[in-house]
Amino acid sequence: MLNVIQLLPDSIANQIAAGEVVQRPASVVKELLENSVDAKAKSVQVIIREAGRNLIQIVDDGVGMTETDARMSFERHATSKIRSSDDLFRIRTMGFRGEALASIAAVAQIEMRTRRAEDELGTLIRIEGSDIKAQESISCLPGTNLLIKNLFFNVPARRNFLKSNSVEMRHIIDEFQRVALAHPEVAFSLFHNDQEIYNLHAGKLSRRIIDMFGKSYREQLNYCEEQTPYVTVRGYIGKPESAKKARNEQFFFVNNRYIKHNYLHHAVIGAYEGMLPEGSHPFYVLFVDIDPSHIDINIHPTKTEIKFDDERSVYAIMMAAVRKAVGMYNLTPSLDFESDVNFLSGGRATANRPSAPEAKADVPRPITPSWASGDKPAADKPKNERVPLRTESLDKAAGGSFDMPKKPSSNNWQALFKGIDESSDVKSTESVGDWLGPTKAVETAPASEPVESEAVTLGSRANQLQDVSAPVVEDENIVQIQNRYLLATIKSGVLLIDQRRAYERILYDQFHAALTKHNGVSQQLLFPKTVTLAPVDFQLALDLRDDLTHLGFQFDELGQNTFVIRGVPGMTTGENEEELFANLLAQLRADTGRLKLDRAESMARSLARRASQRHITRLSPTERKALVDQLFASSNPSYTPTGESVTTVLSLDKIAGLFR
Repeated sequence: MLNVIQLLPDSIANQIAAGEVVQRPASVVKELLENSVDAKAKSVQVIIREAGRNLIQIVDDGVGMTETDARMSFERHATSKIRSSDDLFRIRTMGFRGEALASIAAVAQIEMRTRRAEDELGTLIRIEGSDIKAQESISCLPGTNLLIKNLFFNVPARRNFLKSNSVEMRHIIDEFQRVALAHPEVAFSLFHNDQEIYNLHAGKLSRRIIDMFGKSYREQLNYCEEQTPYVTVRGYIGKPESAKKARNEQFFFVNNRYIKHNYLHHAVIGAYEGMLPEGSHPFYVLFVDIDPSHIDINIHPTKTEIKFDDERSVYAIMMAAVRKAVGMYNLTPSLDFESDVNFLSGGRATANRPSAPEAKADVPRPITPSWASGDKPAADKPKNERVPLRTESLDKAAGGSFDMPKKPSSNNWQALFKGIDESSDVKSTESVGDWLGPTKAVETAPASEPVESEAVTLGSRANQLQDVSAPVVEDENIVQIQNRYLLATIKSGVLLIDQRRAYERILYDQFHAALTKHNGVSQQLLFPKTVTLAPVDFQLALDLRDDLTHLGFQFDELGQNTFVIRGVPGMTTGENEEELFANLLAQLRADTGRLKLDRAESMARSLARRASQRHITRLSPTERKALVDQLFASSNPSYTPTGESVTTVLSLDKIAGLFR
C-alpha cells in the first residue's frame, strides 16, 4: 500500500499560514508598521492605493538590512527578535514570530529596497507568490522601502471576499492609529490615492492625540498615572461629559503593544461609576508597563490578546489610577441643590438655567394650569386634532428661556383651583397613587396648548384596536413615572412602556422608510454649521453621501476632513447638528465590524438610537397618548430594532403576588 501522508511544499504551507496573519489589507499595514518601529525608524510613510488592493507601500528610515538578512527575512520562522525559548518571556519588540513577511509574500507581489547607513549599496528583492524573481544590488536611501502589489492576486476567493474600499480603508486607518498612538516619538504619515490623510509629527503623547483626533480633544484630556513595583499605568482619560455612544476611542497598550481587554475596560468604566450617561463610553489612551515575564502574548497571530499572571492586581491598579485622575482633575460633577433633576433633555441638565417651582406628586399643593393666564384649556381642543409630541413648554424646559410664573393674587385664589377636577393628570395620580407606595414617584405635568409641528404625528387609534398584538388601553389617562416610563391600565393588568425605547422604535420606522423610499425631509439650517471629523469618519461620510442625503442631511466639503452642514433630518430638530452628524458616523463605523446589516438598516438603527436620547423628558397627557398611539401603529411595538423590550405587562396575578 502506498503512503498517503506527504510534506506540503513551502508555497502551499505559506498560503495556509497567510490565512491567519494576512486577513485583509489592514493586516499587512499593521505587520509592516510594527517591523518599521522595531527597526528603530524615526519617520514612517504609508502610501495606499485602492484601499490596499493595488498597492501598500511602507517607507521608513530604520537601520535597514544586509543582503543576506533581506533574503532571509522572507523565510518562515526567520526572525532577529528571539534566539531561545527563554526570550519568549522577555519580548519587548512588536514582532517575534517570523511569519509576517513570509505570509505576505505568499499572497502578493513584493518589491523591497533596503540599505544600512554604513553600506554603499542596498539590496533589491522581487517576489511573487513565494517565488523569488530577482535579487540585485542597487543604490537607494538608508532604511527600507516595501511595496506590496496586487494583494491576493493568486487567491481569487480571498480577494473577492474583501469589503468595499471605504470599509477596508477604515480598517487600515484603525491599525495606523493604534501604531501611531503607541509610538508618539516616531513621525507617521498616511496617503490614500494621493490624498494626505494624516501627517503626524514626532512629539509627546498629548500632541499625538490632538493631531490625530482633532483640537476639540485638547480640553478633555487629563493625565493619568499610577506607579507600583508590579505595574505602571499612564496615559490620558477624557472627561465624562465628552463620552460617546460608540465604543471606538478606547485604547489599551501593554508594553507599547495595542491589545483588546474587556476586563481592563470594565475597570475603567468602574472608575467612572455614576458619572457617565447610560450607554456611553469615555475616551482613554492608557499604557500598561509590566515585566514581560508576567504576561503571555503568544496566544494569537494578531497579538492583540494577552494574558496576565495576576489579572486582579492589574484590574485594581487600573481602577485606582483612573479614579485618582478623575478626582485630581475635579471631573466629579458637583451637586446643585437649586436645580430640578427632572428638567433633563437628551442628557443635558439645565442646572444653570432658572426653573419654575414644581408640584411634586407626593406633596398635595395647588397646581396652576398652563391655561390659567388666558390660554385655551387642552380639554377644550377638538379630540380628532393632530398634535405633535413636543410642546412649547417642554422646549423651554429642555434648554430655552423659561419664564417664571407670576405670583397669583390672593384676592383671586379660587382661580387657582379652577379646572382641577377636570385635570386628567390629577385623576391619573389619584388612580394609581395608592398602589405606587409611599414614595408615589409619579410626575404630573400641566396641560398646555400644543404647538403645531411635523416632528412626529399621531398614530391611528383604530389600527391599535385592530391589531391583535396590541393591548387595548382601557383608561385614556396614561401616567408618566420619573420621566422614563409610561403606565396604562389594560384588561389583564398594567402596561409599562419604556419611553426612550418607544421613541427609538417610532423613529427607526421613520428613518428606515426615508432611506428605502428616498423621501426623507430635510430641515434647512438658518446658519450652516461646520464640523471637523476624524479622517476615517470623513471617508465614511463621502462613501455614504447618497444615503445621508436620503435621510435629510445636506452637507458639502469644506477643506481637509471638514464639512459644512446645511440641513438635518426634520425628525431631529433640537439636536446639536455637529454632534449629531459626528456621532452618527462614529456609531456607523463601530457597527460595521460588529453587525452584519445592510447599510439602510445600520443607519436607521444608529440615528434612531441617537435621536431617542433627547426624549427622556416630561410629556403632557396629550403627548403621552400620542406616543402610545404611534408606538402601537409601528411595525413592531414590543421590541426596539436591536431586540430590547419596549413594553411589559404586570398581570393582576403578578400584582397580587407582590402583596402576597
